[in-house]
Amino acid sequence: MGQVEEIRKKNKLLAIIIRNDYTCEGVNFITSSEYSQQVAYMHHPKGKVIDAHIHNLVTRNVVLTQEVLFIKKGILRVDFYDEYEDYLESKDLHAGDIILLVSGGHGFQVLDEVEMIEVKQGPYAGDEDKKRFERVTEEQIVYK
Repeated sequence: MGQVEEIRKKNKLLAIIIRNDYTCEGVNFITSSEYSQQVAYMHHPKGKVIDAHIHNLVTRNVVLTQEVLFIKKGILRVDFYDEYEDYLESKDLHAGDIILLVSGGHGFQVLDEVEMIEVKQGPYAGDEDKKRFERVTEEQIVYK
């Protein structure tokens, strides 16, 4: 069984990393139902039929943008911050890894040329969508 890592400050969940080697049988929702982004891992045998369906119109109130990154190629360092912009720690993501950024702040450093896919609520609101702040220095980077 591969890894699912949680990045926390005390009891506050900041991110969930699903490593490339994670596996399970059937459907496993990695996220809890209160998140605005839902992430599930699915493993089905050949021949499994998933019923054709249409999604119903459901009104949802999204007050915090959560984003999911799929790393296709390379190495991306993620620097995690709490909601007060205090640096906590860093993790490296490799090809095949997935991260859900749940809360707090984050910054990135490309360590090896990266190709990735980002999924988040839209539409993107430009400067209204995020608050930029001073990033951690290279000397302050901590891996836990």
